[in-house]
Amino acid sequence: MRTATRVDHAVARTGRRRPAMVFACCLSALALTMCTNPFAPKLDEDSSGLTFITGQKTPADLFQNFAYAYTFRDSLLYAELLDSTFLFEYFDPNIGESGAFASWSRDVELKTTGRLLTAFETIELEWLRTIYESPEIDGELTVLRNFRLRLVGRELNVILQGSAILTLVRNPDGKLRIRHWVDESNL
Repeated sequence: MRTATRVDHAVARTGRRRPAMVFACCLSALALTMCTNPFAPKLDEDSSGLTFITGQKTPADLFQNFAYAYTFRDSLLYAELLDSTFLFEYFDPNIGESGAFASWSRDVELKTTGRLLTAFETIELEWLRTIYESPEIDGELTVLRNFRLRLVGRELNVILQGSAILTLVRNPDGKLRIRHWVDESNL
C-alpha cells in the first residue's frame, strides 16, 4: 500500500507539473521563433551555395555586389558600394574645343544611378577581364577592369563597353568601397 501511495503522489506531482512544463516548452519555442522574421526573405543562393550579395571584403566581392545592384536595380546596395568621399570622373568631349575631364560627387552619382536604374526595363552589367589590380596598401588598392553594360528600354537599346579605373578603400567596417572611379567607356 505504501508503494501505491508513492505512485499516486508521483502521478499527482507530475500532473501538476505537466502544465508548467508545457508552458516552458511553448515559451522556449516562441523565443526561438522571435529571433527570426518569418516575413523576411532569405538571401538567394547560387548552385555552389554562395550568396549573391557578398560581405564586400575582396575586390571580387565588390564587383559581384556592383553587378547585382545594377541587374536587380538595388539602389541601397549600390549606395553601399560608394565611400563617403566618392568621386566619379569621366571625359566629356563637349567641354572646350577638344574635351576635358569632368567629375561629380557621391550625391550626384546616387541620383544619376537612381534615374538610370528606373529608366530601363533591363540592365545587364558584366564585369569582364581585370587588366590590373594593385596590392592593398594601407587599406587602399586600384583596379582597372573592363565592363559591358547593356541598357534596354522601350525606345532605346544601348550597349556600353569600356574600362573603369577604380580606387577601392577598406572602411572601418571591413568592407571595400569605391573612393574614385575614372570611367573610360565608349560613350
